[in-house]
Amino acid sequence: MKISDLKDTAVTSGYKMLNLMAITKMGIKHGPFDLIRDIRRYPWLLDLAKVNRLVTKLSRSRRGNYRKAVGMVLHGIVKEMVHQIEGIFHRQEKLVLHEDMVPPEILRAMGLSPWMPEMLGILLPMIVPNVMEEYIDAAENEGIPADVCSLPKTVIGLTVKDRLPYAKAVVTSNLPCDGGMSSYIYVEKQLKAPVFRLDIPHHFKDERAEVYFSGELKRMIAWLEEHTTGRMDWNLLQEICEERNRMMDYELQLWEMIAARPAPLAADAVYLSHLWFYNVCSGLKSSTEVFRRLVMLAEENLKNGVAAVPDEKYRALLWNPPTMHVIDLFAIAEKRYGVTCIMDSMSFNRLPFIDTSSRESMLQGIGRYIMNGPMARHTRGPMENYFDDIFYIIKRFGIDMLWMAGHIGCKNTQALNNIMREKCRAEGIPVLIIDYDLADPRITSREGIFLQVDHFMENVMKAERRFL
Repeated sequence: MKISDLKDTAVTSGYKMLNLMAITKMGIKHGPFDLIRDIRRYPWLLDLAKVNRLVTKLSRSRRGNYRKAVGMVLHGIVKEMVHQIEGIFHRQEKLVLHEDMVPPEILRAMGLSPWMPEMLGILLPMIVPNVMEEYIDAAENEGIPADVCSLPKTVIGLTVKDRLPYAKAVVTSNLPCDGGMSSYIYVEKQLKAPVFRLDIPHHFKDERAEVYFSGELKRMIAWLEEHTTGRMDWNLLQEICEERNRMMDYELQLWEMIAARPAPLAADAVYLSHLWFYNVCSGLKSSTEVFRRLVMLAEENLKNGVAAVPDEKYRALLWNPPTMHVIDLFAIAEKRYGVTCIMDSMSFNRLPFIDTSSRESMLQGIGRYIMNGPMARHTRGPMENYFDDIFYIIKRFGIDMLWMAGHIGCKNTQALNNIMREKCRAEGIPVLIIDYDLADPRITSREGIFLQVDHFMENVMKAERRFL
């Protein structure tokens, strides 16, 4: 075995050990009897504890700084997930459930403990691919149509099976789709907690919408102060927004570096870091530190001429959410065809820093991020919102192909597929539309997804497969 291989093995083993230590420390702090009781109530705790399976899955084919970056991002996710779970165990009197389209900055500034129900439907399939099937089935048994997005179905299933934590209040919105909105009817009914619904305008990119939505956030703050023990600390909100800006500055530096060919970092190091740290724990120093270290690893690779994918041949843009139950799709594609995922639609945005000079400017800045939430910013309003970013990213990052994750439950994007094909054909951009379901592997299996990828790469891109 080469020395570099030994170093890579040591890196992965080190992060696995850190993950186990964080989980063990949480269990000891909670106590054995309370832990056993809560595992019975929340059996998904045992599935989350298998997180090192995900570390193995995403690390084994990566080398050097790329492997370090993936391990670091996953360990950051574990640490914050432990903190979130401790909120259920030890801070339930401050617990507020918030929809994935409503980031937690304001809740944290009010001294509340946020919990996002959707994060289980996102994270668990990455670790145990078929784990959400029982919750999806439970939702469909309640009468939810089979073709509704599986992410809100996991929330509904978790709710009706009494697997969500009880909270003092719930905050949701009318994003990103009808399925997402409807899921919180079940949450409200089951938890019997007061619910606040933010109203996002359909046309959300003008000044009038920003002023209106700033008023919605003021209304939400007043409502939370009425229904919870939380009180707004504007100085703390300013610190959180400034920390988010620092994290964003590091991410912009990272994007500048991955535009180089070959890219110094890619795929999971880029999109999982954004998916988690921007939506679950933005504004924390620990989140900023993850991006600072990602920039350092990318800089080192760039300086030494080291590519994330040693023989990068193709650069791909991933559009729509990642294939959660086949989260190692690009880890395999890198090795099999030299495909590097450079950017994805959930991460990329062209939003300004939050202006922290006044309360009003902070609320408008946070409101802008909420209205331009993942998925929602592309599937709400005119179709230019959907297509402009696609072709900007293609030109900005030198993209060779578009991989469209054709999630069967996302009706908005399904409706635009033919237009997208025509526009990409006119620009000479090859398109792969992967038919799959976000959280349900029974719709399209792992083998079925890779069959689609192989067919596209070998017949459209004329690429030679390097291994089976």
